[in-house]
Amino acid sequence: MKDIRIIVSGGGTGGHIYPAVSVVETLEKRLGKEHVEVLFVGAEGKMEMQKVPALGYRIVGLPVVGLQRRLTLKNLKVPFRVMQSLLKARKVLSGFKPDIVVGFGGYASLPLLWQAQRMGYPTVLWEGNSFAGMANRMLSRKADRVCVSYDNMERFFGKDKIVITGNPVRGRFDGLQKKSPESLEYFGFREERPILLVTGGSLGARVINESVMKYMERLVSEKKINLIWQVGGYYFEEMKERMKPYAGSDNVWMAPFIDRMDYAYAVADLVVARAGASTVTELSLAGVPALFIPSSGVTDDHQTKNARSLVDKGAAEMLSDAEAVEKMLPFAETLLADKEKLAGMAQKIKEFAVRDSADIMVNIVLEEAEKKYLKK
Repeated sequence: MKDIRIIVSGGGTGGHIYPAVSVVETLEKRLGKEHVEVLFVGAEGKMEMQKVPALGYRIVGLPVVGLQRRLTLKNLKVPFRVMQSLLKARKVLSGFKPDIVVGFGGYASLPLLWQAQRMGYPTVLWEGNSFAGMANRMLSRKADRVCVSYDNMERFFGKDKIVITGNPVRGRFDGLQKKSPESLEYFGFREERPILLVTGGSLGARVINESVMKYMERLVSEKKINLIWQVGGYYFEEMKERMKPYAGSDNVWMAPFIDRMDYAYAVADLVVARAGASTVTELSLAGVPALFIPSSGVTDDHQTKNARSLVDKGAAEMLSDAEAVEKMLPFAETLLADKEKLAGMAQKIKEFAVRDSADIMVNIVLEEAEKKYLKK
């Protein structure tokens, strides 16, 4: 194929959006940008409606909303929004006429992929978690291929459709030079103290931030470790105010967002983070030991399942949200003091890395799109 028209759907979180963007960027690099016409489809009001256009891509929003797990009147809207989304999805597909449609999970992808399958378009799914989401489980019955990041996914998808691609990520995290002068300089640290990286994602995580603040006074007075702390855009102003008593501390670097995450992984001896698929992938590529605090508020508790797959192999440690505030920082300090254990964790987490994930997935997308032409 010289030219390809592709619709990419999924969203709600960066864990759905950025793998999709990574695959599109890789496809454009492979074929040449002038030979790829892409349309993103997401959910109205969700982060993809800002993030995707900011990267230079066109996006259409569907009025679909997710089903709330608690009893609420908001769930009464869901059937109507689904019907509206299915009608709009059909119009989008008829107007764009894609060669292939690729779904990256989340409820945003369900109406578009469901209609695409019934209209005869080839569809490829990507599932980044070790416990498959509901949308992908439903769509997999008629999907042509299902790209996954973990072994043993046959319990969710047909074995003949599965291909292990790993998690496509933007940027390169493998082969980082540990404690390089540039990475240390970026954060203003020297190498003499262990470095702990704490992140709750781009928006932040209340529990993780509170877990840091619980021991902040001890952390800045004892100066046993250096801290890189991504507090998240949602919590930055609050945390900046609460950190005023510790202004000028030379062992704490705090920001709403880390632009050079490659530098952060390069200097970190240990990372405390949520256990989303993208984070797990980045850490495994970078070979950085992790203490996971899985989010308790995600569907099917998939972050705990992601973390458990690494913990069971000795590649990471884990605390629950309920334990984190009291135990997170003391546990992290204990791990940082055990260099032999950290070295073992770093080696084992590398075993989970699947390199060139975006390239592998682009191969699958092109193969399935090519089949459409062969059938003509």
